[in-house]
Amino acid sequence: MFNIATWNVNSIRVRLPHVLEWLANTKPEVLALQEIKMPTAEFPKEAFQAAGYHSIASGQKTYNGVAILSKSKLDMAQPIITDFPEHLRFVDPQRRILGLEINDIFVLNLYVPNGSEIGSDKYHYKLAWLENLYYFLAQELQRTSKIIVLGDFNIAPSDQDVHDPVAWEGGVLVSPPEREALQRIMSLGFVDSYAWAPQ
Repeated sequence: MFNIATWNVNSIRVRLPHVLEWLANTKPEVLALQEIKMPTAEFPKEAFQAAGYHSIASGQKTYNGVAILSKSKLDMAQPIITDFPEHLRFVDPQRRILGLEINDIFVLNLYVPNGSEIGSDKYHYKLAWLENLYYFLAQELQRTSKIIVLGDFNIAPSDQDVHDPVAWEGGVLVSPPEREALQRIMSLGFVDSYAWAPQ
């Protein structure tokens, strides 16, 4: 059984004690973190190593950043994905992607852009980002069927995922183009583990 979890920590500097406590109590095989909000070189590898976890991060100062913790040793000789492939020609300096194989499973940790507001440059950037994610995953599925995609998607798949659908109507996270982009990605053959799990 591959026990994996995801957590938007909104600054690992602030949340480190909480994450370490949670790891000690829950003991997942793998934990994917988003919004670590620190440069890669400053990620607290030693603290996680003391807790029994190997780690890798792709960070930037103040914003964004993703990391993966694993009980299994990470093979740093294998390809580590931190950007979309060059052939997609979508250059994104923001650190939002981290993928690598752990125990023969390709784990892809994502921090999908928020989108700010409908019609804004950030909104169009989000939709373009999701389109490139689709093509990237379609390509990866030709290589392996063992893929886990997780993270902070910044999209509510349906109204039942929103506490007040009327209040959110017409805003980011719930707009039809965002939901359609997510469903297109799901149509590649992925299963929503939250929707699938017994409630």
